[in-house]
Amino acid sequence: MNTNTAIADNNEPDTVRRDMLKMTGTGIAALGIEVLASNQAFARERAGAPIQLGTKWDKTFSRSEKVDHKKVSFRNRYGITLAADLYVPKNARGKLAAIAVGGPFGAVKEQSSGLYAQTMAERGFVTLAFDPSYTGESGGEPRNVASPDINTEDFSAAVDFLGLQANVDRERIGIIGICGWGGMALNATAVDKRVKAVVASTMYDMTRVMSKGYNDSVTLEQRKKALEELGRQRWADAERGAPAYGPVSLELKGGEPQFVVEYAAYYKSPERGFHPRAINSNGAWTLTTPLSFVNMPILTYIAEISPRPVLFIHGEKAHSRYFSETAYAAAAEPKELMIIPSANHTDLYDRVEVIPFDKLTAFFQASLK
Repeated sequence: MNTNTAIADNNEPDTVRRDMLKMTGTGIAALGIEVLASNQAFARERAGAPIQLGTKWDKTFSRSEKVDHKKVSFRNRYGITLAADLYVPKNARGKLAAIAVGGPFGAVKEQSSGLYAQTMAERGFVTLAFDPSYTGESGGEPRNVASPDINTEDFSAAVDFLGLQANVDRERIGIIGICGWGGMALNATAVDKRVKAVVASTMYDMTRVMSKGYNDSVTLEQRKKALEELGRQRWADAERGAPAYGPVSLELKGGEPQFVVEYAAYYKSPERGFHPRAINSNGAWTLTTPLSFVNMPILTYIAEISPRPVLFIHGEKAHSRYFSETAYAAAAEPKELMIIPSANHTDLYDRVEVIPFDKLTAFFQASLK
């Protein structure tokens, strides 16, 4: 059965799609839809099975001569093998502070998280950019599934890995979460007291947007209707024996909101962020991915990050700015919200002249000393 019409037996494919759009503003379709052929090999991997990592430099950014790089892997608490890139300052001596980096939602470590990690390694930190469970080069099946629990655990597993490195001071580990992984990073820091400082850049709370829509616009009736449709999709998936995916992500037809156009300008452009393993470049989440997000608010305990410091960074023009503003209000001191003038959501993915790396460096130098 064609995955684009996997729910046709219920005679309601259009209804499901409309409700999914209501649930997330532009819905899962705006964040990525359809399994990549390049990911099929990983679909055959068992969760904890060895994974084969490529050796060539296939990032969306240039390789720095100031750091040493190698591809690594490690397991999370659920036994899923994660693939990552480890960056170490050249000629570094002694035990260094370290930073784990994840995000954006639907991206891979060869994109924004790798750029952040390499740049922070240039500034003296051991850094690790990882692919979340079920995505990129990491293990887990089915492919292209997200989970607020498992993806929070991915951050803690990255902390495990860093803390076991001979050149890392395990008492000086921080994390950076970008976009949807900004929310995961905050959640991980709240529960994992080993994390000494956290940055959320251009942050999304994925549990909030999937349960309430953009700007909390989804009504209770719309929520109930969408959950009913997701239940029907589960029946279809169960009957088929495999999850359904939708149309390819970010294939613009005209008339999309400006922020969707901005997503496409990053993920679809070879000059910026296109990567064949990225869900948002030409892939898909499973249609039932929202199920684990809609009733599991990940920022419930954000105040418990205190007394460890948290830094929120967001673009002035970003459609998602309200996520950082409300999270900042809910967090306890010490906290800081930095608004980047004129920047939109995706400017903080890769615009090195916009991303405040000097601020990030000063924040972690002070927090991880």
